[in-house]
Order: sequence, then C-alpha cells, then structure tokens
Amino acid sequence: MPMDDSIPWRTGRISLADPALNLRRFSVFASMSDDELASLGECDILEVPAEGELYSPENQLSGYCVLLDGEVVADKDEADGSRTRIAVAKAGECFGETRLLEGRPVPIRVYALVPSRMLRIDEESFWRMMACCPAVRRVILADAARRQYAKQVGALHREKLISLGTLAAGLMHELHNPGSAARRASSQLRENITRLQDLSLRFCDQPVSQDQLTCMRDLQQEAIGHTCCTAMSSVEQMDAEEIMIEWLERAGVKNATRIAPQLVSMGITPGELECTRQSFSDGRLSDALNWLESLVSSFALVDTIEQSVARMSELFMAVKKFAYEDRCSLRRVDVHDNIQTTLTILGHKLRQRSIQIVKHFDATDPGIETGGIALSQVWTNLLDNAIDASPDEGVIEVRTWNEPDAFCVGIVDHGSGIPEEIRAHIFEPFFTTKPVGKGTGLGLEIAHRVVTQNFHGTLTFDSHPGHTEFLVRLPRATA
Repeated sequence: MPMDDSIPWRTGRISLADPALNLRRFSVFASMSDDELASLGECDILEVPAEGELYSPENQLSGYCVLLDGEVVADKDEADGSRTRIAVAKAGECFGETRLLEGRPVPIRVYALVPSRMLRIDEESFWRMMACCPAVRRVILADAARRQYAKQVGALHREKLISLGTLAAGLMHELHNPGSAARRASSQLRENITRLQDLSLRFCDQPVSQDQLTCMRDLQQEAIGHTCCTAMSSVEQMDAEEIMIEWLERAGVKNATRIAPQLVSMGITPGELECTRQSFSDGRLSDALNWLESLVSSFALVDTIEQSVARMSELFMAVKKFAYEDRCSLRRVDVHDNIQTTLTILGHKLRQRSIQIVKHFDATDPGIETGGIALSQVWTNLLDNAIDASPDEGVIEVRTWNEPDAFCVGIVDHGSGIPEEIRAHIFEPFFTTKPVGKGTGLGLEIAHRVVTQNFHGTLTFDSHPGHTEFLVRLPRATA
C-alpha cells in the first residue's frame, strides 16, 4: 500500500495481528483473538519527535493510538494565552477515543513531550473493533468515562477558582467604597472636633448672655432634629445654597461658602437664622454659626461612619452565609434571605452594568425544610447568566410564590432570548454560547444538578426574544 504523506511522521504500516507487536500486553487488546486482531487490518506506525503535534483545533487528524514508547500530553488553550494540562499518556497506554466517540472536534492540543513511537488505528478499524469485541468496548468506554470525569473535575475546579476570584474582586470593590467613606469621614471629623474646640474656647474668653445661650440651644436642637429633610432637586439645592451664602455674607459670617451647604442640607433657612443676628449683635455671629455648622457636620460624619461600617458588616455577613450555609444536615432555609445574600454578593456586577433588580417576593412562607446543599450556587449561576444576557441599564426580575407542596422562584431577564436550536442542550455540561474565556458551560449544569439532585426539585425555562425566565420549584420538605 502506498504511503500517505498527509499523516505526519508515518514511517510504515503493520498488521495488528503481527506477533512482533504483542498487542495483548495492552489491556485493550488482551481479550482479542488472533482472528479478531487480523480482522482489523493494518495500522500506521508513527515516530513523533518531541513537541510534535498529533492533534489540535487546526489539525483534525483522528485515530485511536497505542503508545509504544515515550510520553504524550493533552493541553487546553485558555483565553489568557496559557495552557492547562488535562491528560498525560505514558508507554503502554492508549488514547484518542474521545474524539471518535464524540464525533466532533475536541478543543485540545495533543503532542509528544519526548520522542515517542506509537500505533495509529484509523477510524474505520476503531469502530470495527468496538463492534466485534464487547471486552474491548468495555475497556475503551471505561477509559473514555475516566477521562471525561477527570476533565469535568478539572473544569469544576477551574470554575470554582474563577468564581472565587470574581467573588474576591467584587468583595474588595464593595469594601473599598464604604472603607474609603469611613476613612474620609473620620479625617473630617477630627478637623471638626478641633474647630469646635477652638470656637468653644473663644466663647469662653467673653461672657455669653442668656439670650445668646437660648438662641444657640434652639438652633442646635433645630439642626439636630432635621434628621430627614425634604428632598430637593439639584437646581433647588443650588438655589437654596446661593440664597444662604448671600445672607451669611451680608451678615459678615466667615466661611460662608463652606457652611451654607451643610446648613441647607439640615433644612435651616435664612429666616430661622434671623434670631442669631439679633442675639449676637456684638460681632460674634460668625463664630456662632461656624460652631453650629461644625456641630451639625460632625453628626453627619458620624452617621456616614455608622452607615459605612454597617455596609461592611452586611457584606461580611453575606459572605459568611454564602460560605457556611451548607454546614448542617436537615435545616430550615429562608429562600428569600438566601436570594438576598446572593444579590448582595453580586451587587458590584449589577452596578457595573447599571442593572436594576425588581423583587416580587409574593410567597407568604419563604422557608423550606431540607438537607440539600449549595442552594446559593443556584441563584449565583442563574443571576449571573441573567446579568450577562441583560442589556446595560436593563431590569432583572426575581419573583417568588407558593404552590401546594413547593416554593417557586422565577428569575427573568429581558435579553435576546435563547435560540430554539440550542434549547435542548442548555443544561448539558460544557455547553456554552459565550465567547472563549467568558464561560465554562457549567453554570446552568451546576444549577440544574443542585436543584434536581440535592433538593429533588425542578429547573425549567421559558424563553422568547425580550423575555427569558428560569423557573425553580423546590419541595417544601426534602430529606
């Protein structure tokens, strides 16, 4: 038979029944008779140099290979240009069945790590071997299952690392804002305390009349009592500040442009300050109003610090719930609280895209009794997919309701919808429509597996352009 130059590194052909090969030393062929080996015909002998590529997305040469000498590896190209090692074959092992069994290209690169010698059985002979010998078929399918499991474990591990990285990045961003606000407020509060001390000492230098004390006490109570002011538009705020600045400057108050915004924000009007001009006719009006502004501003800064610390505590509690929700057996789970925790974790991603969450929590009883674990993974993957599918400044709806024996959750996005031709594959592992590096194809598979296996529920979807809803039904009680 003439040589086929299209097969790289082919040095010849040999019958699979040739005694010199002694194929029965390999587990795949151990149970085959001489006649069965002879029926497979000939195979190619390949002498592959180090770094010689046997298979790649560009080179679709297929075949079932028996490694006689050397070492062969399989790597997957990642979006960042790196490679992930997914399999290693040493002398005496066989490989290549995945491409033949799946019937489609596999996104990996297979190459020799060192100079290697191997046999290549073509596709026709491979299927003849699978058909004629059940024992061979069992070994090959077991090898394929083992490799698929290793591939899935590796992908799941990578998915967890990616999720952890995303979670950590989002958490750091979330913590940065309240942390910076608290730090700025603390610094300003220190300045305010210093100003208050200086102004208080000035008042101590000269006697203060009872009328002045009464006026300052009334203003202090008025300012502190304005905990909730009437909301103003930006234009209204600017107009009110200009009027206040004009009044303060006419009254000879120092730092008018600095203290006016704070006085306006507390709801104080120039009319309410008229008493100060009458009570402090001795030229101490400026100190009195600066003292008032420093006091009011200090209360506002304390409020900012409290809110910032509360926000950080909220984030820490959300991460704690996310991480430790599964550390018990049968328990009662508040699904509303579980969803809210996930929304808190994903808050950074929602704000990045200016996506609004609309919650319709109509379920009267949000609790389920369950021994299932990883419910947060369901909401994380469904909401993450909804965010990716939504347009910028879009809306995601989360609704809940009760059915006789189930708690139901619907997550709706208003993206382009799921095309009809891919709907049958949507929950398959490693199936994704996202660009390379954007998705692993495991998010919906994980969500479906957790709902159906861990909670004995159902996960379905309904989709058309402009509306896609994933429906989760969780039994009220599961073992």
